Formats: sequence, C-alpha cells, structure tokens
Amino acid sequence: MPKFAANLSTLFTELSFLDRFAAARENGFDAVEFLFPYACEPEWITGRLARYNLELVLHNLPPGDWAAGDRGMACDPRRIGEFQDSVELALDYAEELGVKQLHCMAGKLPPHVPRERAHATYVTNLRFAAAALKEKGIALLIEPINDRDMPGYFLTGSRQAAAVIAECGVDNLFLQFDIYHMQRMEGDLAHSLRELLPLIRHIQLADVPGRHEPGTGEINYPYLFRLLDELGYDGWIGCEYNPRAGTLEGLGWRDAAKAWTGGTA
Repeated sequence: MPKFAANLSTLFTELSFLDRFAAARENGFDAVEFLFPYACEPEWITGRLARYNLELVLHNLPPGDWAAGDRGMACDPRRIGEFQDSVELALDYAEELGVKQLHCMAGKLPPHVPRERAHATYVTNLRFAAAALKEKGIALLIEPINDRDMPGYFLTGSRQAAAVIAECGVDNLFLQFDIYHMQRMEGDLAHSLRELLPLIRHIQLADVPGRHEPGTGEINYPYLFRLLDELGYDGWIGCEYNPRAGTLEGLGWRDAAKAWTGGTA
C-alpha cells in the first residue's frame, strides 16, 4: 500500500498555512510536504510537525521571485551567485525542519541564453547544491515539469532528467517523478516507472485533465499503485493535486486505494 503525504500548498487551502498541519493529521495523513517554507519562521513549522506527529518529507529550494514569474534559477548563468545563496537558505531551513530531501527547480530557459549554456549552468549548479546537501545528509531532487502548465521550463522529460543525473555524477541526486506532469508530457507511465525506479526518490500525483485527485481523470491509478507495490517502491507519494470540490470532499480516493492494492491503513 503506497504511503501518501499531504501537499499543504494544494490541500486544505481553505485554512491558513499553519492550520493545514492539524487538518492533515485529523484526516489521516502521517506526512506532509509543501512548496516553500520561507515565509514562516522555522520554529513555527517545527512546532506544528511535533504537535501533530507529522513527518516533513519534502520542500523546494527558493525559486527566485515567484510572483514575478520565476520558477527556479538553476539553469540561469546570470544568477549563479543568487542560486548558491538560495542553497544556503534552504539548508538552514532543512536542518531545523528535519527534512531529508530538497527539490531544486530548474527554472525557465532565460531569454537570449543558448540552451547548451543553460544546460552547463544547470549541471554546475546541481553539483554545487548536491555537495552542500551531502554534508548534511540530504538528498537533492530534480523534477521534470510539463511545458503546457509552465511554458519555457527547462527540465521537461524524465529521460532528460536521467541524463542530467548521470552527467552530474554525484550519489545524492535523484529523480522526483510527478505522475501528472509525465502523463501530460510523455504518457507510458508504467514503462517509465519500471525503467527509472532506481533513480526515483519521491513521487507526486494528480489526475489528468484538471490536476485533480486520483479517479477524476484518465490515469489508471489502481494499476499504478499496484505496480509501485510490485516494484517495491517504499518512498512517499506526495498528493500535489487541486481538489475538484474541496479537500475533504475529495479524500475518498484514499479508501479506494486500499481496495485497489489490498492494503490497510
């Protein structure tokens, strides 16, 4: 039976961010993830994690100016110093929050920057970040994101990500496989999961179309959950979806997942 972590950036959004931790526990989640913690003091979050006995499984490095359209900066040769500063900030939070893996957003291909130069910058920055994280026992993750939801994003394919990981040549860089994004970009999900499982450290889910909860779209989640059990995947699956009709109203899929896999709570 897969283990599900509530993504507090997309679930329980009718509540303030800090109140979502209690909601996650009250609704049966043992773990949480979110995009960014940087608007909060670390102790505000650690207090909620301890109070509600929740594991934090993932958050992202700072993305730059999100409101201005930044979606990471790791591939931008003009922002290497800023990227290195962002790694330091992320590590400060990660150590206090006790998280053991961080996601580095690649960013959009900068205007007037050749793709080859962006790629070289991306590899260099990933090696820098991986080395800094390794000192603290933290894994670094990269995630391909579909270019229809995020036009211009640099990392869009699972094989592209695998090639980058191989080129970086470090032992704490892994793949974050988002089922929603890879269905939109590639399809053939079962084959990808089988092929890439040795590189996969974290999985996220949502259905297509709409990015809603499993069971609302075209993805055969009963089959994929059984496959992940068959393959022996023992990591967390982050529930990074937009509830179609409210978080609580949409949580029934988790009970269905027990029947799909023959698992127990």
